[in-house]
Amino acid sequence: MPIVVGQDTAKTRKTLTVGDQSIAYYSIPAATEAGLGDFSKLPAALKVVLENMLRFEDGKTVSVDDIKAFAEWGTKGGKNPREIAYRPARVLLQDFTGVPAVVDLAAMRDALVSLGGDAEQINPLNPVDLVIDHSVMIDEFGNPRAFQMNVDREYERNMERYTFLKWGQNAFNNFRVVPPGTGICHQVNLEYLSQTVWTDADQNGEQVAYPDTLVGTDSHTTMVNGAAVLGWGVGGIEAEAAMLGQPISMLIPEVIGFELTGSMMEGTTGTDLVLKVVEMLRAKGVVGKFVEFYGEGLNRLPLADRATIGNMAPEYGATCGFFPIDGETLRYLRTTGRDEDRIALVEAYAKENGFWRGDDYAPIYTDTLHLDMGTIVPAISGPKRPQDYVALTDGKTAFHKEMEETFKRPMGKEVAVAGEDYTMESGKVVIASITSCTNTSNPYVMIGAGLVARKAAALGLDRKPWVKTSLAPGSQVVSAYLEAAGLQEDLDKIGFNLVGYGCTTCIGNSGPIQKELSDAIAEGDLVATSVLSGNRNFEGRISPDVRANYLASPPLVVAYALAGTLDINLATDVIAQDKDGNDVYLKDLWPTTQEVAELVEQTVTREAFQTKYADVFKGDEKWQGVETTEALTYDWPPQSTYVQNPPYFKGMGAEPGKIANINDAKVLAVLGDMITTDHISPAGSFKADTPAGQYLTERQVAPREFNSYGSRRGNHEVMMRGTFANIRIKNEMLDGVEGGYTKGPDGNQTSIYDAAMAHQAAGTPLVIFGGEQYGAGSSRDWAAKGTALLGVKAVISESFERIHRSNLVGMGVIPFEFTGGDSRTSLGLTGEETVSISGLDTIEPLQEVPCAITMADGTVKNITLKCRIDTAIEIEYIEHGGVLHYVLRNLAAA
Repeated sequence: MPIVVGQDTAKTRKTLTVGDQSIAYYSIPAATEAGLGDFSKLPAALKVVLENMLRFEDGKTVSVDDIKAFAEWGTKGGKNPREIAYRPARVLLQDFTGVPAVVDLAAMRDALVSLGGDAEQINPLNPVDLVIDHSVMIDEFGNPRAFQMNVDREYERNMERYTFLKWGQNAFNNFRVVPPGTGICHQVNLEYLSQTVWTDADQNGEQVAYPDTLVGTDSHTTMVNGAAVLGWGVGGIEAEAAMLGQPISMLIPEVIGFELTGSMMEGTTGTDLVLKVVEMLRAKGVVGKFVEFYGEGLNRLPLADRATIGNMAPEYGATCGFFPIDGETLRYLRTTGRDEDRIALVEAYAKENGFWRGDDYAPIYTDTLHLDMGTIVPAISGPKRPQDYVALTDGKTAFHKEMEETFKRPMGKEVAVAGEDYTMESGKVVIASITSCTNTSNPYVMIGAGLVARKAAALGLDRKPWVKTSLAPGSQVVSAYLEAAGLQEDLDKIGFNLVGYGCTTCIGNSGPIQKELSDAIAEGDLVATSVLSGNRNFEGRISPDVRANYLASPPLVVAYALAGTLDINLATDVIAQDKDGNDVYLKDLWPTTQEVAELVEQTVTREAFQTKYADVFKGDEKWQGVETTEALTYDWPPQSTYVQNPPYFKGMGAEPGKIANINDAKVLAVLGDMITTDHISPAGSFKADTPAGQYLTERQVAPREFNSYGSRRGNHEVMMRGTFANIRIKNEMLDGVEGGYTKGPDGNQTSIYDAAMAHQAAGTPLVIFGGEQYGAGSSRDWAAKGTALLGVKAVISESFERIHRSNLVGMGVIPFEFTGGDSRTSLGLTGEETVSISGLDTIEPLQEVPCAITMADGTVKNITLKCRIDTAIEIEYIEHGGVLHYVLRNLAAA
């Protein structure tokens, strides 16, 4: 909520008149007049954070010196890493990460009552929206009944979770749930929830306008930066703290300017553009930084394409990828049904307060890159990292190289598929999915996919019989315009029937492929492939049967379904024969830019958005029929395998402890580079012989009802057992073994979970060693929660991704980085070592500390580690055992 406390910043509060409305705001030009510094050349993304400082300056949490630091940022070459306290306007959740967040809030109510407090003290202070989008699986596909059957199975599998979420909606203030079957959280956020300029009442009841900002428990919260809404992903732990009024502790970021010039060429899409942007920014290195896009090319870049670029900020490693407010922002707000009064406010506020991108927009940046959009060509990315860019013309050659160098398997090996008249071989596409927030929010690529399907169907083409095809739009508006254009019928003809509104394949909910196909892949040890219009293609994420996953635009997903293989130069080779036996090439199917633009103009209407979002929180009859209680605290059902009261607060006293040195810790795992949060805490399916599967089997849950790790994040017992259990993770303590295994205390191979429990029983602390970019990918809080519950006290790696580092601290696990060129490989670590880290009892932010590693032969290597407790408040979090413990004790004390 906006506040006015500080003497200096009180002078910056002004009044803006828009039409017949007068509204207060905090003026950046007035801050300059008040002698706080020259902020005129700051990037718009940084001005959003500056405005936050002006609004919340109280002389304590936010000081005048914090504000002046933004002026100094420009004079120091776009750098001034001062610690600040930032307060976003709202919080966005999805159900995979949202359920454990609500579980934590419910557990905090129980804990606060036990400490003598009032349960109603635990309530979100900022608006929170949770969109249920991660739970629908593609069990049924390729037929008209697919959507309804998948929805029915979703409710069968997830009723316990949905009952719990509906309880939360009733029990907590400021908390709304968007029911299943509505859309993907980021698309609902972009199309409906976001306002670009937010308004709220201050402590005196006066309305104040300020930039719309948020954090979300999904890393692709960054998508909304395409609409000039500053948002990024945080772990559920950090989001819960933000809900409860805690500021987000951060350093004033560097801002990399990315200049776009020129125009997109005929035949290219926004997806092709973003894949090139991801490649360039990953090479640049932008972890922990803002990226702001500027340049005359933005004048020809639709907001849908901007949102696609913003969406994939986690893939290029940035905190966010921001686009300033301009005329295109206003056009999009109008098309998507925002009130005209709000649109007028956005324009007036942006121009008055220095947020508008006009022809003279020329801020200072820390560094810059440049891309001529006229050089973009059709492309895909894979087989296991979003930054692995491949021009479409090089697709076949690149796949052959991956087979030889990455998968070390020959091409051409064929295996019979039982009951089918075709064989299976490496390179064949077994999953082709139009899915994910990244592209299904973009009508240009969705209409493009429909037109490819129309041309293919007219020629008598169909998907190859081994390809599992699916269409999972990001909102019901997509279905509205595909149906209005007559394109859904064409997509249906080649197998791209509606399967649900949700993340589906991109989050690992691709569902099973045909059993005979799966058997053939396993028998031949083949490299089956998937092509999806998503943002993530990490190992083991999409399907347990698929080793190589490629990201592509929706029209290319359709084309690959028709071709059925990656062993093709899709740009030039024959895709198939038409009904008359003629060769068909990609150029025969590809729509022109004009064809796409005309259909978008005709069918993507303001009325469609207003109609589909009119009752967005109401849900269908199934949701309305979910029954729950009105109690302030949750009655945890003891038999539930989905929702359990977590152990974080059991036995918690009123006072925090002290940070202790780590003595004689054993090594739980030695891991390589680019260990993602998918490796640490997978979201997809699991088998009966895994620790999680055994746990459920012991409770009479049949394998068919296992659902996924992601859907069971409300049950710590399942999630502990799933930590480091990705089927493709490789623990270097073992030679060539894939999966969640390690050496137990007796030296024998066992599951990571069983080894951790044995060490815990013996009172032995644990550490993890990793390589570069440890914790890349999703903002998955369970990657940190699971690590903590396994008894890991420290993670030591060469570098960390931003969100996971923060999550580890939030759970009381200390991150450390090697210094002086040391690494797990240079030190020759095998996992047989014992590790002691001292200096923690007097730790300061970013301090270097000594570490003694006792090798298996008894020799000792003394090295120096950089402690990645980055800020003073994070030291307090560790002392309390985590950020939630910190908040809870403060509330109890109050």
